[in-house]
Amino acid sequence: MSKTKGQNYMHGAAILTVGVVIMKLLGFIYKIPLGNILGDEGYSMFLSAYNIYFIFFTLATAGLPVALSRLVAEADANGRAKQEEKLFRVAWMMFFVLGTVFALIMFLYPEWLADKYLENPDAALSIKAMSPAILLVCLVSAYRGYCQGNGNMLPTTVDEVLEVLFKVISGLVLAKLILDAGLGKPMGSAGAILGVSIGSVISLLYMVVYKRRNYNTLSGSYTGGRAADDVPGDDERVDSAWTIVKNIISIGVPIAFGACIMALLNSIDSKLCMNRLQAAAGFSYYEAKVLYGVYGKAQTLFNLPAAFITPLTIAIVPAISGAIVRGDRAEAIKTSDDSMRISAAVSLPMGVGLAVLSFPIMKVLYTNSNAAGPGLLSIMGVASIFVCIVLMENAVLQASGKEKLTMLTMITGGLVKIIINWFLVAQRPVNIYGAPVGTLVSYAVMMLMNLVFIRGALRHKPDLAGIFAAPLVSSLLMGASAWAVYGLCGKLLGTGDRLHMLVCMAAAILTAVVVYAVAAINTRAVTADDMKLIPGGEKLARLLHMS
Repeated sequence: MSKTKGQNYMHGAAILTVGVVIMKLLGFIYKIPLGNILGDEGYSMFLSAYNIYFIFFTLATAGLPVALSRLVAEADANGRAKQEEKLFRVAWMMFFVLGTVFALIMFLYPEWLADKYLENPDAALSIKAMSPAILLVCLVSAYRGYCQGNGNMLPTTVDEVLEVLFKVISGLVLAKLILDAGLGKPMGSAGAILGVSIGSVISLLYMVVYKRRNYNTLSGSYTGGRAADDVPGDDERVDSAWTIVKNIISIGVPIAFGACIMALLNSIDSKLCMNRLQAAAGFSYYEAKVLYGVYGKAQTLFNLPAAFITPLTIAIVPAISGAIVRGDRAEAIKTSDDSMRISAAVSLPMGVGLAVLSFPIMKVLYTNSNAAGPGLLSIMGVASIFVCIVLMENAVLQASGKEKLTMLTMITGGLVKIIINWFLVAQRPVNIYGAPVGTLVSYAVMMLMNLVFIRGALRHKPDLAGIFAAPLVSSLLMGASAWAVYGLCGKLLGTGDRLHMLVCMAAAILTAVVVYAVAAINTRAVTADDMKLIPGGEKLARLLHMS
């Protein structure tokens, strides 16, 4: 079987991050104009349907691909090429069955999901339009997990960019055509969401072609019907299909369940907010949809920092798993500490930036949105920092074979969020602001729990001061400078119209980038050794005179 040469985990993360940058740019092209096209009311339908889809998406793709990646990495570390190929074939069939079941639920019962579960009946068409996408992304995940287990992140990056590109083009075109034809916002939202399915078709086609060209199919039978445990010591023998299924389930289900808790929380968030805003806080159905819609717009920006951390979480799972299989515990610990420190260096400035510049960001990107938007984003900017840390902690625990512990933290955090939302959103003066507060507190609780679990899993106490102190100081300096520059620019130019506000915001962001870069280098939040791990990083480190 021919193989594409794998990257080290930071090279792989860098490749995935390039894809994230492109995808986020395309995502802004998609969601921000879409939010303006559909308005707050129409966007609430889109968001509600997407939250339902995300539950099934997370169940199908959060745990099983990670399990496949980890098992492939372990087989690769032991030189078991045939085992890798059979792992893929068995996983592909599992993903097909799971995706088909979830797609049928969304296609056959959209009215019940929208009305009874979300309390947003207008989202039914959007849920139905999303159903083909869940089967397609399940199949794509099998290919991605296989490539990632081999340390090859390039196909995942290209595939994700293609998926988002076609989603953007088709989704915006369909939404605009449908609304211009006067078919209404429910239909317009469904048209936008249909773009997700179209993008998934292109994504699957690319991965099928890539695997056939770069990972040749093994010829002949694997073991003549005998499992590996029947013939000890023979590396060319493979596990039985049932053994592989059990291994994937035992690893993947706890991860999927833990991740699904948060996806489920997003849908519960939708139902809870809509219910409490109307039944307890006294808002009308229309007012509740508007408030939840602007909350959804702020969530688009809130998810941005996590998108940049996810590539690193994907890359470190096979890296840590492989090190543990080889008995190199010191390498596993070093990878864990480095990834935590780098994630802090990325997430802290982004979260602080969103919090400090929340007003101009929301007003420039979503011109006619509800006035609650900036306040929501400010709280969610701080919350995004905790989200990123939890994502990285989860990846470390999953790679260390402690995936069941992540399930416990997610359940605990989820209960905290539900309780806070139930009481705060019901208070009319607080209303929708209670939702981001619940998110912030719940992820802070999860972060603390995970730190305790990591200490036990790796028999190593993470150096919290070494991980967080330098990025935090650099981020606070950056936030203060961005706030000052925006205020000064506003006094000189004024911020009464969108263009002047955009100029002031751009000046503040540019200043923030420069200040953070200088501060991060001087406080050693990012070191020359870190830069050597990414493509071209050594040259950049010399250019910046990093030590």
